Amino acid sequence: MNNHFKKILVVRTDRIGDVVLTTPIFKALRENYPQAHIAAMVSPRTKEILEGSPYIDEIIVYDKDKHHKGIAAFWKFILGLKNKRFDLAIVLHTKKRMNLITFLANIPRRIGFAEKGKFSLLLTDRLKDTRPLGLKHEADYCLDVLKELGLKISERKLHVPLKKEALDWADKVLAENGINKGDKIVAIHPGASCPSKRWFKDRFVALADKLAHDYGFKIIIISGLKDIAIANDIGKSSKHKIVNLAGKISLAQTAAILKQVNIFISNDSGPVHIASAVGTPVISIFGRNQPGLSPLRWGPLGERDKYLHKPAGCSICLAHKCVKGFDCLKAITVEDVLGAVDKILQK
Repeated sequence: MNNHFKKILVVRTDRIGDVVLTTPIFKALRENYPQAHIAAMVSPRTKEILEGSPYIDEIIVYDKDKHHKGIAAFWKFILGLKNKRFDLAIVLHTKKRMNLITFLANIPRRIGFAEKGKFSLLLTDRLKDTRPLGLKHEADYCLDVLKELGLKISERKLHVPLKKEALDWADKVLAENGINKGDKIVAIHPGASCPSKRWFKDRFVALADKLAHDYGFKIIIISGLKDIAIANDIGKSSKHKIVNLAGKISLAQTAAILKQVNIFISNDSGPVHIASAVGTPVISIFGRNQPGLSPLRWGPLGERDKYLHKPAGCSICLAHKCVKGFDCLKAITVEDVLGAVDKILQK
């Protein structure tokens, strides 16, 4: 089958971390097809992650909840995609809608994972989906799709472009909050997509106080809009000054801030992978003991990054319906996190 492609579409319309972990694909595609037009199809909230990438020619935003909601808008989007005449679609967000869109857009080659009930028969090339087993990292699962096409992969390094205006903004915000060049900075992120991924507020408070008092770190807190209350509680409860940027910054600004800090401490969440991509050492806290959600699949990828994960002996994880009070998260202590901080500082 012909593998010479002139117009390539990569479909990843899910969450922040998923999109960041897809970024090695774009460099690999550019190396294998230097003259090709490479496009990314993403949701509105993640497009900033890819803007400015030297490996991407076009970002196509699919907004199923607003601009492309309803039958008429859906078909208008498909017709627009069809007119772009892509000859390859790499579908990494395994949803019925994504497989259907690339099929109806008449893209002749459509490769992705064969997941039951997801209209996988609409793909021309189907990979066995072992992602729920968590046998390898999500970035490697993404690159497996390119290997299926026989392409060469030089690396799996994440890439999030840093924008000058965002870096200038970060310098200004730090200076306005009394953080100077040369100060040691830790950013913490207490939010996550599910309660079963959120370490406890009181432990983040105790951790921030220890980092400020014992280590001399300046502390920044970030979070998304839905976790502002948690971040605010931590900021108010700390004995030391915390620069609270929760809910106030864009993804580009998040990347810029994380580039400026010495260590980033976070629950398992998208900003973990942004920090790894910009080269900041990460400590990621994991709770749930499920193969498809494990650190093996979703852990940070940087050389100095650490993750903390202690199974609590559960035979079945009930996730946010946990009846044991999230013993897996309780098992991770402030001292465990500080131990990871020490190891990063020693390198």
